[in-house]
Amino acid sequence: MIHAHEFTANAYGSLMGQILGVPVLATVHGKSYYADRLKRRMAYRYVSRVSRMVAVSEDLKRFIIERAGVAEERVSVVYNGADEMESVPDRSGATGAEFRLDEYDHVIGAVGSLYPVKGHIHLIRALPEILRASPRTLLLLVGQGELEESLKGEVAKRRLDDHVRFLGFRSDVPELLSLLDVFVLPSLSEGLSMALLEAMAAGKPVVATRVGGNPEAVVDGDTGFLIDAESPESISDRVVRLLRDKAQAARMGERGRRRAHEKFSFRATVDQYQRYYEQAAA
Repeated sequence: MIHAHEFTANAYGSLMGQILGVPVLATVHGKSYYADRLKRRMAYRYVSRVSRMVAVSEDLKRFIIERAGVAEERVSVVYNGADEMESVPDRSGATGAEFRLDEYDHVIGAVGSLYPVKGHIHLIRALPEILRASPRTLLLLVGQGELEESLKGEVAKRRLDDHVRFLGFRSDVPELLSLLDVFVLPSLSEGLSMALLEAMAAGKPVVATRVGGNPEAVVDGDTGFLIDAESPESISDRVVRLLRDKAQAARMGERGRRRAHEKFSFRATVDQYQRYYEQAAA
């Protein structure tokens, strides 16, 4: 059996499965694989005919059905899953010392590749307003990508160098999440963000854009805040609310942790895929 996770691999895997006569399970994580709508439609429909398609959110399933013309019965939903994380902030430890966190009252952060679709520019543009309300705030940006230099240029232009750290690729994301007061996901498009689920599993209040599967994960006003994409004003408003009200932030973080454990656990994801493997193999 072949299980292809990325869409370019899905098309190749589906072709190989057809040639070899083995079942294929194709997981789709996002909407932006092909800018050309006709090419995207043809690719999705081909994959759906020769494999079982899995979308990582209900929103993505609707997109595949409505925009790519794939029959509804050919697409299932399996949410991404994240293990529950221990999140005990230790800003005096090695990781905290690395960023001189004793100089800051608050830490906010985002985890994701530095590509246009992730919307980091809007978070950076929101930071001056956040600093007006909370001058001793640090922003950690975890990830690497093509926009790194232009984003650093934006930070320099706005004289924010003392308040932003570009961390690149890190293997210690759980430890970094434990340092945060608020997690921000400013994406313009998502399937279902693993970074968002991991932040929730770590008990962090989240501010996320109302795109893709984010509203399926975040209960607005309960486990965090949902905002419009490309809105620095909304980012700053919600982040400042959470920084000012630590009790609300703690409640949202704990409710988010419970929701991640109950609905988006890694174990549940594995069990659902196991059932599909068994069905396909049969």
